[in-house]
Amino acid sequence: MDDWVAGETLQRGVLNQLTRESNPIELKARRRKLIYVWNYKNWGGAQVYLLAIMKEAKGDWNIVAILPKGSSRDILGFLDQIGIHVEFIDACIDNGPAPSIKRKLERQWRRIRAEIVTFTYLRKFDLSQSILHIDFAPWQSWIFFSVLSLLRANVFVTLHNALPAFPRWRRLLWTVRMQFISRLSGFHIFTSNYHAKENVKDLVTKRFWESIKVTYTCVNPNEIAAALNASFDKKLILKQNTIPNDKFIVLCVGQFIDRKGRWVFLDAAKIISKESDDIVFVWLTPEMPDANDLRQIAGYGLGDKFHLLLSSSVGRTRHEILKFFRIANIFALPSFVDGLPIALLEAMALGVPSISTNVYAIPEAIRHRDTGVLIKAGDAHSLAYEILSLKGDSTLRQNLAEKGRRFVLANFDERVASQIAIAEYKNCFDETT
Repeated sequence: MDDWVAGETLQRGVLNQLTRESNPIELKARRRKLIYVWNYKNWGGAQVYLLAIMKEAKGDWNIVAILPKGSSRDILGFLDQIGIHVEFIDACIDNGPAPSIKRKLERQWRRIRAEIVTFTYLRKFDLSQSILHIDFAPWQSWIFFSVLSLLRANVFVTLHNALPAFPRWRRLLWTVRMQFISRLSGFHIFTSNYHAKENVKDLVTKRFWESIKVTYTCVNPNEIAAALNASFDKKLILKQNTIPNDKFIVLCVGQFIDRKGRWVFLDAAKIISKESDDIVFVWLTPEMPDANDLRQIAGYGLGDKFHLLLSSSVGRTRHEILKFFRIANIFALPSFVDGLPIALLEAMALGVPSISTNVYAIPEAIRHRDTGVLIKAGDAHSLAYEILSLKGDSTLRQNLAEKGRRFVLANFDERVASQIAIAEYKNCFDETT
């Protein structure tokens, strides 16, 4: 704990000095500014969620996205497609494994440095006339948010998941921090599902918790319809990606990481490959894994029965990626840790019968054997069983596809969730006028 305290003491001193010495640059603009910030180079559901709000807000706000240099070309392309101005900071966090104390300290320093660089950069804006929506973990970055509050900044954070399970002392430490920042003027939290809101209840003040709005991770019905109605040559797409066109296809879309259940997916594929020769597994990811992971994949011996594809290889636009979902007979996402995965909602909205795990907020979308199929996290045998069951029952697949599609389109419309967020942005100024 001494290393954590020392790191935070350093960060607090630097940020306080910057607060005293810096003078904000007054930006004269016709509209107030809406600033989105994250401090990592990859992208995922959090960015898709923020993109949805940006699309709805850009007519009334001057929007800028601030992210690290070297960020994924994919997310830069998505921002460009909806006309969002992007600026860069020269710092990012380190999400790599930390098996040693040295690595833990390195990651801690990278986070502190990223916050200092971000804070310094934000000082060029008139923060009292801006809204900040920042994708930093508040229980870690509490000093950063505290100092922003001193500048009368209105800051929003979205919590997508319940907090991870950690030792009791760390949970207590996080509770103290969250209790503190939940009392700050100008600090706000959204959650992207009800499970995340319930989980944070004991960490913040009662009044603050009651003010939290749920802005669901959602889909855009117009984009879904466009993807379904677009011309689609399945055989050509499969050929372009060297996927056999005469096989039953099980698709997963998301980062190829442990918390998404990547090895469970491959374990199920290996189990099924011993029983069936006509099923192919495909995983679409925004970033390829490292050499060690590639060797572990090869060790499964699946050969042509498993295909790991970069999302950029199937399309540079959200429309092209959504169209790619149509290759699938089943969508399977065996997550261990997930809020409400956007890829799962997209698959369901596109009419792909879906399997996922009974964790976090996933049951808010999947009702077992009604809108989809739920299994226990980590259970490769259950995943294999459910895949084979759905493959052999076309009527069940159709029922799940139809009910899942209707349920998602009726309950998870990103335009509704975005308008809730935008209304909260505007309330910040209404309260001060």
